[in-house]
Amino acid sequence: MDNINYFNLKEKIAKIMKSIEYFILEKQEDGYKLNLLNIWDKQTISIIIEEIKSLKFHPNKKIYIDFENLKEIDSIGIIYLISFLKKFKKQNISYLNFEKYEQIFEFYQKHYQNEFLQEKKILNRFFENVGKKVYEISKSTKLFIDFLGKVFYFLFYLVVNPKKIRFKATLKYIETSAVDALLIVAVTAFLVGVVIAYQGAVQLEKFGANIFVVEMISITMFREIAPLVTAIVIAGRSASSYTAEIGAMKITEEIDAMRTMNFEPIIFLTIPRIFALCISLPLLVFFADIVGVMGGMVIAYTSLDITYVEFINRLQNEVPVKHLLLGVFKALFFGFSIAIIGCFRGFQVENNTTSIGKYTTISVVNAIFVVILLDAVFSVIFTQMGI
Repeated sequence: MDNINYFNLKEKIAKIMKSIEYFILEKQEDGYKLNLLNIWDKQTISIIIEEIKSLKFHPNKKIYIDFENLKEIDSIGIIYLISFLKKFKKQNISYLNFEKYEQIFEFYQKHYQNEFLQEKKILNRFFENVGKKVYEISKSTKLFIDFLGKVFYFLFYLVVNPKKIRFKATLKYIETSAVDALLIVAVTAFLVGVVIAYQGAVQLEKFGANIFVVEMISITMFREIAPLVTAIVIAGRSASSYTAEIGAMKITEEIDAMRTMNFEPIIFLTIPRIFALCISLPLLVFFADIVGVMGGMVIAYTSLDITYVEFINRLQNEVPVKHLLLGVFKALFFGFSIAIIGCFRGFQVENNTTSIGKYTTISVVNAIFVVILLDAVFSVIFTQMGI
């Protein structure tokens, strides 16, 4: 028993002697005095932290920090000392013989952040991000309205001065946005027609209403599916290419050169692309209508035993032409929206190559969203009008 007490006492004395190497704590009438000794650095700080943790301090009492016998202290020691003093009120902390370390101590104290401040920052980050996003959207919307106003101004200008319309450029963009897209539009429309017909055939066959698959395929394709799918495909192709082309011209300062030579970029770059898509997209939708209905005819023949002649006769007699015209009419607005968004994002490209990819992605996303939004708006309007 005596041996155990002896070893415990020896261990306590060793701890006290080790702590005396780095600090001495004296109790004062109004608080504590902490005398810093020797070297406080990354080698000794773990021992110092362990020993200070074992001491009990009353947070409302004063504490005096004496630097007189401190030989050296590095940034780790200063940061730990600042975090330790956070337990006390600022007015209860006093520094003695502080001249040597005052400047560096104040520097670290000024930039010190505890965990509470970090957590508070994380909690506020959500609202900060929301605010930034709202500001960016409002700024982008303002710029887009300004760009849209310029486009309509120059459209009116070209109506008054038709000789300045760039017909060759318009034909070139019709080729790249329509003719080159025929294959992908045909494949997409055919597969969509097949899917709609096949899924409808399974349900209609249960009720013996096989023949109604004609109306289902035709009206669905004419009014909604063909315009929407074709517009999304063209948004992916043309909006991205328009943004990339104009963005590359902006980086190479071709647009600045055009303005220097008194050529208006909107007349030379934007309006021909708008004309091209406003002409080509309704034609592509009409083409997609035909291909999509053909896909439905194939499934109707193979799954429901409806011959091609019966299908065409039923289509002619029971499906009004207005459904086809409504889809083509919507395509005109889809084309205008895709072209103007693609060009607008192209003019926003900054003078670095990474921004081309950034604004090309934004352009495609915006164009697809606007196409879906316009389709929803037209569906509500046409339904309310009874057409």
